[in-house]
Amino acid sequence: MNLHHEPHGVKPLPRRNLSVVVSEFVRAGEVVKSSIAAAMWHAGGVSTLEELVGDWLLLPDVAEELGLDIRKVHGLIRDGALVEHRVGERALRAVPAAFIHEGAPLDSLKGTVTVLRDAGFADAELIEWLFTSDDSLPGTPVEALRQGRKTEVRRRAQVAGF
Repeated sequence: MNLHHEPHGVKPLPRRNLSVVVSEFVRAGEVVKSSIAAAMWHAGGVSTLEELVGDWLLLPDVAEELGLDIRKVHGLIRDGALVEHRVGERALRAVPAAFIHEGAPLDSLKGTVTVLRDAGFADAELIEWLFTSDDSLPGTPVEALRQGRKTEVRRRAQVAGF
């Protein structure tokens, strides 16, 4: 897992598998990193959600990236504009780094999260769905959202719930 820096004296979590190495050494762009992690997930080479996602930001780092108070970040999570998951041995609250785009929450994420939650997805399940490769897109739903293809993603999210 790649935590960008050490917030408030917290030590970075240890690197544990190949997907982390891939996310650190593949510098060709986010799409490539996410696609490789998703392919590894499907091939059985990735065993946990945090490894599938790869790059996570702890909540204090999210606040810093967005230029917001931590309470506002909590509000974004409550509202579905961001989704958190507990990561690492200490189960620290974190958000996938791909959910932040150009210094703001990915604008198409909130509606997509709503569709997935309405379809019965728990937060961990919807993060997994967003980072799992879909040949019909191609790539992962989160990559498609970052490319502005929210209609395609939401259509697939609606189908995934049935």
